[in-house]
Amino acid sequence: MSAVDPPVRHWQVLLGSSHGLADVHARLPRAGHDPDDDVVAPARKLLAVAAPAITPRHPERPGIALASSDLLVNGRHELSVGPELRRELASADRVDLLCSFLKWSGVRLLEEALRELLARRPGGLRVLTTAYMAATERRALDALVALGADVHVSYDTARTRLHAKAWLIHRDSGFSTAFVGSSNLSAAAMLDGLEWNVRLSQVDNGAILDKFAATFEQYWADSEFRPYDPDHFDEAVSRQIRVRTDPLLRLDVEPRPHQQEILDDLAAERARGHHRNLVVAATGTGKTIVAALDYRRLRAELPRARLLFVAHREEILTQSLGMFQVVLRDGAFGDLLVGGERSDRWEHVFASIQSLHADRLATLPADHFDVIIVDEFHHAAARTYEALLHHFAPRVLLGLTATPERADGRSVLDWFDGRTASELRLWKALDQGLLSPFHYFGVGGAPDISSDRLWVRGRYDLAQLGNVYTADHVFALRVAQEVERKVGDVHRMKALGFCVDIAHAEFMAGQFSERGIPARAVSARTPRAERRDALAALRDGTVNALFSVDLFNEGVDLPDVDT
Repeated sequence: MSAVDPPVRHWQVLLGSSHGLADVHARLPRAGHDPDDDVVAPARKLLAVAAPAITPRHPERPGIALASSDLLVNGRHELSVGPELRRELASADRVDLLCSFLKWSGVRLLEEALRELLARRPGGLRVLTTAYMAATERRALDALVALGADVHVSYDTARTRLHAKAWLIHRDSGFSTAFVGSSNLSAAAMLDGLEWNVRLSQVDNGAILDKFAATFEQYWADSEFRPYDPDHFDEAVSRQIRVRTDPLLRLDVEPRPHQQEILDDLAAERARGHHRNLVVAATGTGKTIVAALDYRRLRAELPRARLLFVAHREEILTQSLGMFQVVLRDGAFGDLLVGGERSDRWEHVFASIQSLHADRLATLPADHFDVIIVDEFHHAAARTYEALLHHFAPRVLLGLTATPERADGRSVLDWFDGRTASELRLWKALDQGLLSPFHYFGVGGAPDISSDRLWVRGRYDLAQLGNVYTADHVFALRVAQEVERKVGDVHRMKALGFCVDIAHAEFMAGQFSERGIPARAVSARTPRAERRDALAALRDGTVNALFSVDLFNEGVDLPDVDT
């Protein structure tokens, strides 16, 4: 037996081992593995939470690299600060704005970019501004708050310590940027104003951006800047409203550079023996002031120079007479000859062309007036003007117009030997910053006016055209809605609407009035007293919109109008 002991023990060991394995197997989970045997994955840090799957949209690339700095001057063929800010807001994580004055036009320019920022980063915009000089508009503040911005305001109306205009655009990537310069938040300052703004990058100006951030935090914590409260803001603004009265007749009116250039051109032409001259200058550049200054200069040579100033609208004549009185510092200067009124002296007469009929002209000799000035001279091709110009032979004839070209192709240059003494066209005036840049907003869904039935003898049939517009209540409603949307406060608005005919003007005035926007219709047929009342109502805010027909198209200066 001893010879077989080792093999027996061997099998006993194997048998015992197999029983042990069976016991272990029986204790294993049914899945067939022991979780304790799994290899533990290394710890990982959660860096971000992926947004729901959507079509990817990459932010618009800024015009200036995020790692670079540059100067923006809003120049032609140069980057403007407004569009550049809009591009940079697309990649911002947070934004701090420090700006002394905020306008609705500026907020509107950046509205979509700010809405996207605050939808992406709630609470990601802080704004510091002031109520000083009532320059900040409440609608701008209300719009920012509605978007989700946190706005603090300095309500100190006696002084302001805040003159800065700066944006700090935080990016968690380390590529923060800043805009520091002269632009307040307004469309003009953002787009085409003569503004200088430096765009700084954290990469090459990190210390400056750090100082910006620290200083902003100090201001934010300062008790002078309090959370925006609409009622408190309105009170602060109302305290600053002043009724100003200007002693106009004490003014010493001097020409602006572009007006002096026109006066020099006239002097040069007269030195060459040309005493019949046409000045072409864009509306708003001060043709009437030039004419008054020119007459003041002529009076130095002809102290008793008789003057006839001719225009086709009473409003033009009234304003022109007032301007001559200011320039000459003589409140008694000139007589107004319109409608049934008459002049006894015939020395300095501001007359409508309608009042200078043939019977009246026959009572005056050809050389009665030394100086004749005809405003809106492009009307001179009409027979009434031709009769006037053929009758008189003044020492000096001056024609004024913004548009010498006529739709019928007839030229008015024949009265001036084919010459234009001086010319300042609209595009040049805009380029020189003499006129306010205008912004057009198209309203979709306008009536179709392409039908042949509306076109008679080379022009629109105004009666038929008016019927098309007055029948479209939906488009009129859309116009009113867009005005409410684009304009700041429609109850502070002073707007002019140009209509096809009287029925169209009355229709639009009714549509606006029904929406709670006070409006009136005026035309050349409206009695003079009613026209004066309508303009006065527009100036004092009783009326917010005037719809006119062939009345304010040219030559009338309405400085209160903003829409």
